[in-house]
Amino acid sequence: MGMRIMGLDFGAKTVGVAISDPLLLTAQGIEIIRRKDEDKQRRTLARIEELIKEYEVNEIVLGMPYNMDDPDDTSNPLTYGERGEKTLAFKEKLERRSGLKVTLWDERLTTFEAIETMNELGIKKEKHKNYVDMIAAVLILQGYLYGKNSV
Repeated sequence: MGMRIMGLDFGAKTVGVAISDPLLLTAQGIEIIRRKDEDKQRRTLARIEELIKEYEVNEIVLGMPYNMDDPDDTSNPLTYGERGEKTLAFKEKLERRSGLKVTLWDERLTTFEAIETMNELGIKKEKHKNYVDMIAAVLILQGYLYGKNSV
């Protein structure tokens, strides 16, 4: 079995999880890890560690919620707010616990794209919350894989 990459969409009370195939061509949604309290991450991290072992993951891509600044203004580095601060703190915990490299990936518009995808698939709006984080994780990982494979 080859190496695999895990994609994560880190939210206030959920983490969407996607895993690449061994050839690093496609991303599949695996699950949404839910927690009651935003700051209680022990069980979330433990579940991610289980999935790392189960799928033999050796790299993690974490969606980073940058602000919607002007993407054409290259003189201005990407900025982020409180959600980004929490994501960076989660990245540090992930790296410490897993020992794996965690790459940040621009996740702007992935939730919007996930909703568009669900609408195209005919998933009813009231069911969106059951899938949105996992689909966002797939989009984050698929974007990273596409970037990696087009080099």
